[in-house]
Amino acid sequence: MKIRSLLFVALALPAIALEAQSRYPASRGDAVVDTLHGQTLPDPYRWLEDQAAPATRAWIAAQNDFRDSLMAPVPGREAVTARLRQLMMIDQQNTPYVRGGRYFYSRRSAEQDHAAIYVRETLTGPERLLIDPNVMAAEVPFSAFLMTASLDGRLMAYAIRRGGEDEVLVRFMDVDSRRVWSEHLPKARYSSIAFSPDKTTLYYVRYNPQSGPRLFARPLGVEGAEERMLFGDGLGTEQGMGVQLSHNGRWMLISVYTGTSGGNALYLMDVAAGTAPVLMAQRTGSNYNASFAGGTIVITTNWDAPQWRVMVAQPTAPARDQWRQIVAQGEHPIDGVSLVGGYVWVRYLENVVGRIRGFTLDGRPFREIAMPGLGTVSGMSGQWERAEAFFSFSSYDTPSTIFRYDIARNARTVWWRQNLPFDGAGFEVRQVWYNSRDGTRVPMFVAHRRGLALDGNNPVYLTGYGGFNSASTPGFSATYALWMERGGVLAVPNLRGGSEFGEAWHQAGMFGNKQNVFDDFIGAAEWLIANRYTSAERLAIAGGSNGGLLVGAALTQRPDLFRAVVCTYPLLDMVRYHRFLLGRYWVSEYGSADDSAQFRYLRAYSPYHNVRPGTRYPSVLFVTGDGDTRVAPLHARKMTALLQVATASPVAERPVLLQYDTEAGHSGGLPIRKVIQDTALRLHYVMWQLGMSLETAARAMP
Repeated sequence: MKIRSLLFVALALPAIALEAQSRYPASRGDAVVDTLHGQTLPDPYRWLEDQAAPATRAWIAAQNDFRDSLMAPVPGREAVTARLRQLMMIDQQNTPYVRGGRYFYSRRSAEQDHAAIYVRETLTGPERLLIDPNVMAAEVPFSAFLMTASLDGRLMAYAIRRGGEDEVLVRFMDVDSRRVWSEHLPKARYSSIAFSPDKTTLYYVRYNPQSGPRLFARPLGVEGAEERMLFGDGLGTEQGMGVQLSHNGRWMLISVYTGTSGGNALYLMDVAAGTAPVLMAQRTGSNYNASFAGGTIVITTNWDAPQWRVMVAQPTAPARDQWRQIVAQGEHPIDGVSLVGGYVWVRYLENVVGRIRGFTLDGRPFREIAMPGLGTVSGMSGQWERAEAFFSFSSYDTPSTIFRYDIARNARTVWWRQNLPFDGAGFEVRQVWYNSRDGTRVPMFVAHRRGLALDGNNPVYLTGYGGFNSASTPGFSATYALWMERGGVLAVPNLRGGSEFGEAWHQAGMFGNKQNVFDDFIGAAEWLIANRYTSAERLAIAGGSNGGLLVGAALTQRPDLFRAVVCTYPLLDMVRYHRFLLGRYWVSEYGSADDSAQFRYLRAYSPYHNVRPGTRYPSVLFVTGDGDTRVAPLHARKMTALLQVATASPVAERPVLLQYDTEAGHSGGLPIRKVIQDTALRLHYVMWQLGMSLETAARAMP
């Protein structure tokens, strides 16, 4: 059967339903026009920025109803949901956090909606339940996660999150008795929590939307005790802060950053003396990530080292000109450093493949830890004083495994492994390279069933990120696993803007260079078509957050290249993004339309401002929700309305749809059953649009 006829079979709906769904829900267009730097900018859906307005709420309800009415008759959702339950309703566990010889970790059993917090008194001892969010209020989803524990492991701080919000409530528990203190920190955005060694003082950074971040201290265990601000006076809302307390409680490292990509300043405070923080390194665009290794400060930095290097300093001589280099930058970028067991463990990315090498504190090479294969390795967790470390490994065809590494014996053992009904032996993961528009060589991971026929007819799920110095490395996902089982091809290019090849690769995809990211992504799609993996009719793209901006730009710049787009929690109005929620933090990555020079390139690629009426756009599913307190949901609302009016594609063939949830958000926290439902909807949508035979695929599943 030819692709086009197959598509019409998959898209076929009852005649009555087609007639009812031939038009989108009404979206009022207002005559709102801004003039900025001499350019007029129509914004007909400005009214949708008001999330609480009755008109907006009615519009959201109509869009959800429309999506359901259009997709409900399409067969196969039940099969997708059932398989996702098999892949996702399994035991999940994270890497343990060790304090006082106790092992803290979160685990979600297969039958539970949320992960609970547990502790073991010994490595192999029985686990003890500490916090179970599954017994909280059933009507509103809550999740809980460990924030920190005292050095002796007897006091724990944990956060309670509602839905997908970034703001949390911080509570404290006596681990021995499981008694939850009435004392707590109110709901807010916290970036750091630390106990003094004697557990008499709590240190924390709280962000205030009106004034920015502040470092506070307050007595522990004293009802009604007042907090005392230690640092942050004069910082603004575009800044953030993180702190780390030394194990002896005397010293505190304070990092102050402006935005997400503007570098940071580093301070050291003598807590015991109560003196003002001393500047270690001022903010000049370079990054300084510092931690304590006993009495030594270890700094990972890209100061005069775009591939990053490792330096050390002493608290008694903290100024940058007193630092000493112990690991020089090399051919491959440093992706992180862990201080465990008396050694400095450096994680490298070698052509986007993780490697971990150990060094002594004076810079002598120690050893490399062998990895299981081509995949993602997390940073090693552990303590400087203990000779054991933990790290996780996974790939597109390999479920997550947590390893315990005995440093003294150089022995790696499995601490926990996902038990999944998935056989990765039938799939392969390859790394290919292609040329972007300007000739830059870009790598891409491609995963699929073994023996794939390159006949130009395979359904492809192309996804990427390309920003904020974040690398896209191979990791297991139930979504990807199901997609490959159904005969689909997964493609993940390593776009500029990430950290895959150091700071130069990051800077090549930020500010005025952002178009490089879109060109890299478009180049990946063109390569997949040219090499007969697929065709434009069988190619879907997906991305979230900054990745939502990516696919939004791709669909407006090359609407001919894709059949379907899944755009989740996206940034799309790049002229006004910095005015909402955490948008001001990202000015250091994107720029601001308030600046005339930056406005020009933002306007040039802003998806919301580059929709052209009468264009045959691909089908799009926008995904967002009220619980997103990071990227304003207004982006998806406005773009849905605009694209529905502008597209020349038939509604029943290439619809523009919105999946809007009143609880979902950037930070997760939804019940696993809700996650499965939402994921199934998105996968079902892609399979529908790419003309995959859903009923046949369901019968072929394991």
